[in-house]
Amino acid sequence: ELVRQGEALKRTEQMVDKMDQDLKTSQRHINSIKSVWGGLVNYFKAKPPESKPEQNGAPEYYANSRLKEAIVSSKEQESKYQESHPNLRKLDNSDNDFGKADLVSSVQRDSYPKNQHLRAYHQKIDNNLDEMSSGLSRLKNLALGLQTEIDEQDDMLDRLTKKVETLDVNIKSTDKKVRQL
Repeated sequence: ELVRQGEALKRTEQMVDKMDQDLKTSQRHINSIKSVWGGLVNYFKAKPPESKPEQNGAPEYYANSRLKEAIVSSKEQESKYQESHPNLRKLDNSDNDFGKADLVSSVQRDSYPKNQHLRAYHQKIDNNLDEMSSGLSRLKNLALGLQTEIDEQDDMLDRLTKKVETLDVNIKSTDKKVRQL
């Protein structure tokens, strides 16, 4: 949603820039209509630069790289989590806990209690804590990416507000000149 809003803000800013350029062109025309001297001044004054034609309306908006990385990482972790979660994974008869017991190293076996049931319980708790840590890490990265994107869009909104206020003053001035003609 933030990326979509960023794209809309970028297009809006480009439209305001185009409106400003059109307004300057119309002011030049008004000056040339108003008097012969205005026409001569416009003739010797440098013409405003032509805007570059944009491809398909507006150039592509690129979201913050930190947000992109967080989204990609989050999707990868989510798919891994869904594969490993007992309620979310597909039932597979070949997947049993006996194979998992072989993966535990001798160092880890020594750190768990000697009782088989307690050892299995501690391993299960450790695995759950690892999954929680991974999920919290994912949420942190997403939050940081979202915050960075929000900050960038806030700056864009500030720029856009200033441009719109300036454009509003110029439109009122141009409207006043047109009414005097």
